[in-house]
Amino acid sequence: MLHPRNQHKEGYDFTRLVAQTPELEAFTTKNPAGQTTIDFQDVQAVRMLNRALLKTYYDINYWDIPANYLCPPIPGRVDYIHYLADVLADSNKHEIPRGQGVKALDIGTGASLVYPLIGQSEYGWHFTGVDIDAGAIKSAQKICEVNKLDVTLRPQDKREDIFRGVIKPSDKFHFTMCNPPFHSSMEQANKGTQRKWRNLGKGHSKKLNFGGQNAELWCPGGEIKFIATMIEQSTEFANQCLWFTSLVSKKDNLQPLKRFLKKAQVLDYKVVEMAQGQKKSRFIAWTYIKRNQRSLFFKNL
Repeated sequence: MLHPRNQHKEGYDFTRLVAQTPELEAFTTKNPAGQTTIDFQDVQAVRMLNRALLKTYYDINYWDIPANYLCPPIPGRVDYIHYLADVLADSNKHEIPRGQGVKALDIGTGASLVYPLIGQSEYGWHFTGVDIDAGAIKSAQKICEVNKLDVTLRPQDKREDIFRGVIKPSDKFHFTMCNPPFHSSMEQANKGTQRKWRNLGKGHSKKLNFGGQNAELWCPGGEIKFIATMIEQSTEFANQCLWFTSLVSKKDNLQPLKRFLKKAQVLDYKVVEMAQGQKKSRFIAWTYIKRNQRSLFFKNL
């Protein structure tokens, strides 16, 4: 079940989507049950669906990404935003904080800029998006400019760094978020894609599911190494951010990550479970701020 506030929890309303984005109709088809759908193995179809979703539900009139960049499934990305809002509410006297005063840092914001687009539309939060890929930053900038959005974009110059070099001494963030690369090599990324298509009953595909550049799909050491580095570097910015968070694609990775959190001497952490149909996902959140001091982060909102 998707989050109760997720606008996509009832599935895709293709009648409404096509009304807002007529170009989507050419990509629609009927499934065996006679319901309207698209071919999710068709990159162009998925891209058009995303464009329609972002326009219909989040008032994004222009959205496009260069070829071969990750085309994210919107409903699951929306869930991360809503569950993050719940984590913030828990630190803010059970009230979801809204408006530009809430500062978010999106690590690996990508060419699609998907988290800032959704978070700004749903809650009015201000986002700083960071990416190591110059092409992704350029694409994100165009999305911001055409839609007249206020998103701060910063390049990360060093692959081995995550927070260093992008969190400035004057910055204060209510949360960081990240969808880390979860494979340890390009070969593993390709195998993962084939396995995913087999599980969907689609057979063999040479295409990556939703595209993706190297930095989006894999890094040395895979997901555990990436998040471990994030935890290690978060200690340097312990007082500048209320909640550090990251998606964790593999449940088996939670135990080693908890050991890294213990080593970093975090004051509190939580694992937030999410589900989209048969797909289970989760994110881990940690903080160095004492519970009785967390509401201070929201004092001047």
